Amino acid sequence: MTRSGLPQDAPPPGSSGGCLDGIRILDLTRFYSGPFATLLLAGYGAEVIRIDRPDQGEPAMTGPPFLGRDGVSLERRDADDLGLAYLKRCRGKKSVTLNLETEAGLALFHRLLATADVLVENFRPGVTARLGIDYAANAAVNPRLVHCAITGYGSSGPDRDLKAYDLMVQADSGLMSITGDPEGRPRKAGSALADGISGAFAVSGILAALIEARRSGRGQFVDVAMTDCLVSLVLDEALDCYGDLGLPVRQGNRIMRFSPFDTFATQDGEVTIGVATDGDWRALLQAMERQDLLADPGFMAAGWRVAHAAEVNAVVEAWTRGLTTREVLAVLRQRDIPASPIRGIEDLMSWEHLRARDMVQEVAHPTVTPGRSAAAAGFPVKFSRSRAGYASAAPVLGQDNDEVYGSALGLDAAARERMRADRTI
Repeated sequence: MTRSGLPQDAPPPGSSGGCLDGIRILDLTRFYSGPFATLLLAGYGAEVIRIDRPDQGEPAMTGPPFLGRDGVSLERRDADDLGLAYLKRCRGKKSVTLNLETEAGLALFHRLLATADVLVENFRPGVTARLGIDYAANAAVNPRLVHCAITGYGSSGPDRDLKAYDLMVQADSGLMSITGDPEGRPRKAGSALADGISGAFAVSGILAALIEARRSGRGQFVDVAMTDCLVSLVLDEALDCYGDLGLPVRQGNRIMRFSPFDTFATQDGEVTIGVATDGDWRALLQAMERQDLLADPGFMAAGWRVAHAAEVNAVVEAWTRGLTTREVLAVLRQRDIPASPIRGIEDLMSWEHLRARDMVQEVAHPTVTPGRSAAAAGFPVKFSRSRAGYASAAPVLGQDNDEVYGSALGLDAAARERMRADRTI
């Protein structure tokens, strides 16, 4: 039985026990979108092998904030200090070093590629072709390979060559235009949603391609654009029709199809309340002791409440302001009305529910015992039988050279030493 309450079988020797056990992933990704995709694949039990230059690891490895023997800092105080983002995103992965810009390095890459099921990269379009590792070149070495590229704007289209980070994609996708107060400036989401969501979409595409490859015996190219992923979420709402309906596209904390659906002040803070059905609304009126509104044709019509959200919110907040957050939640949850507190980060750390689901874990360091603990998210998908999660800390640069190049590819110690000496690995 796991901490999340679901049973898991003990894996056989040499097996991860995960759903993707036996799948080898070559990871050429950087920053967040790609490393998050391969983090999920590692959590599903795949063997993920990071490939970095001999003299330069993933940028997040040497970027602040750092975690080391003396705790957390914004400056790297010794060689053991590693970036917290790297320690979180590279759990459960292996690390090899390889110089792809040399003939010997490319030849070694081809040997490794022939053993792989998937390659994931998030270079700008054109970089892999320059390096000689684009899909056409890779498929010639391994026709079964699933090659996934995550880019800002995709591998086709007139804007494919634009450089993009999460901020640019949130702006270009329309997400920023609908985020923030109606009278305020557009805002990005507080987390890097474009990166994380595109990483998750990439995993979906990779798994679909792997299933198809088992039928056809052939791999394929999986093209994931961060902008496409966010647009697919933004356009789920009928935003293009809002002008016809007299609704502003930026609604703050509201959702545009339901009312009340917002945040409301209490005596000691704020609470969220969401009414999506007629039953929820009737239950809320009873909770607020406003049964008089049951006879009001406007308040009892969902469309009217959406169009007059400010008026509806005023009725609800007149009630919530007279109670504490705890009292509001107690009343609403007793009547099964969706409501929640607005949890801060410290609240997440102490939330018993997350602990029970094993969703708050201590960040492990590969070489030292950190001077203080830092939190990372546990694996978000739970299985009744298969194992899921991260069996090891993020690796130091080149930690698994001997295992991968020796055991997997059969290079003896002398050959590996020669390659180290000439900076091939």
